[in-house]
Amino acid sequence: MTLTRRKTLAILGGGAVVAATASAGTFLATRTPEKALAPWNAAGAHEDPRLFALSHALLAPNPHNRQPWLLELKGTEQFVLHRDETRELPHTDPFQRQIFVGLGCFLELMSVAATLKDRTADIVLFPEGEDGPVAHVDLRQGNSVDPLAEQILARRSCKEPFEMTPVPESAVAVLKAFGNVITDAGQVAQIRDLTWDAWLTEMQTPRTLKESVDLMRFGKSEINANPDGIDLGGPFLETLMLAGVLTRKDQLDPASTGFQEGVNIYREMLAATPAYVVLTSHGNTRSDQIDAGRRWLRLNLETTRLGLALHPVSQALQEFEEMQPHYRTAHELLAKPGETVQMLGRLGYGPTTPPSPRWPLETRIMNG
Repeated sequence: MTLTRRKTLAILGGGAVVAATASAGTFLATRTPEKALAPWNAAGAHEDPRLFALSHALLAPNPHNRQPWLLELKGTEQFVLHRDETRELPHTDPFQRQIFVGLGCFLELMSVAATLKDRTADIVLFPEGEDGPVAHVDLRQGNSVDPLAEQILARRSCKEPFEMTPVPESAVAVLKAFGNVITDAGQVAQIRDLTWDAWLTEMQTPRTLKESVDLMRFGKSEINANPDGIDLGGPFLETLMLAGVLTRKDQLDPASTGFQEGVNIYREMLAATPAYVVLTSHGNTRSDQIDAGRRWLRLNLETTRLGLALHPVSQALQEFEEMQPHYRTAHELLAKPGETVQMLGRLGYGPTTPPSPRWPLETRIMNG
């Protein structure tokens, strides 16, 4: 969270937060979860071209930061990508659609990184059918460097309020290669209302709320121990934890002050959106979902190159029962008949944000 949000949250703690800050001193100054962020610094520190590419791939965006990938090395130039079925989101993503979109992001980031080693990733999806491995990959010699490769370590999903500066037409023209960019004020307002209503629905449905709260990591120790899920860390948020203002119990209680402040934060963030980008597919097979993830990853790298921020807001695309009215509205607004909306994202100019925690590569290799 940025300083803007932290100032908002400071209202909650009053003197208690100030007192906690004063007494914590050095403790709060060392709240960066260095262990959980180490994979960002370790990316590329491998001679084996597979490990080189995979150490970048695990930095890919994915739903709730579940990092649902497992890797099986084969021979000297091949590997198999498996889906970690323990990393699913059964309530918010009951058909694993978002999980497979995230696996598509992983495959594309791997492919982009492989070009830095003069390699081409030959990918065969679902070599044993959709119930088996996700992909078999052969990194064969020969390729030129992908021009988006230099953006890998700078890529973020920016979960902050954006400036309301219009997205330039020159940028829109570039990004239309990846999806439908929406800048019309009337359409933007409709989508903004949709994303807000859908977010509230997820938060007001007990089982989907609990799924998110169960995946929250509160503070440096929890984030380092489990560098997946939703990280809540940094000096200010840990100040609120020390003061008893930010707790897991409160996040499960819609009547609590802490929960209501979270609602205010998201309202501010979602309202501060000048444009959206939409990715659709003609079908909704697993391969379509993988393809959408690959396109989203390239879109994210391209927005990074252009100095723009991108933030997925996919609540309205979730397929649990209570979300169905918003799901229908999303498809009426954003898709042609028969199409599936795979990704919806906020687009604009946002602040620089820190990277998200990641599990080290060695923990994701099944036979390493």
